[in-house]
Amino acid sequence: MDLVIRAAAIYIVVFGFTRVLGRRELSSLQPFDLILLVVIGDLIQNGVTQSDQSVTGVIVVLSTIGILQVSTSFISYRFRPLRRVLQGEPIVLVREGEVIRRNLRRERLDEADLAEKARLDGIGSMKDIRWAVLETNGEISFIKRTT
Repeated sequence: MDLVIRAAAIYIVVFGFTRVLGRRELSSLQPFDLILLVVIGDLIQNGVTQSDQSVTGVIVVLSTIGILQVSTSFISYRFRPLRRVLQGEPIVLVREGEVIRRNLRRERLDEADLAEKARLDGIGSMKDIRWAVLETNGEISFIKRTT
């Protein structure tokens, strides 16, 4: 039972950590970020399982985290008001060619990041963008203006 409680506590902490960290950071992993994820995973494993190296302990922890993940997904699906808290909501970054700087600051993005992503999507100018939206998964989607 101790493993279940520790796994649930760590799940809640990691979930909160990823929500606070922000979408941009989670969508673009650099090599250092990958190393950091491995280190964090090892630290979490040590905190959850401590000296329990049994297969049963691993199954209990994985089952607990799996059940919590499925439950979070179901709650998000079933209760629409909680979806915003659990998953976030898309944020408009550009509307009719005009950059919404307040939303960029809120997500810790700058116009250079936005312009780079637009260029990667084949868009040469912000004026060519009808909408740019930071999606809940951290990606930026663009809808081009039609002339």
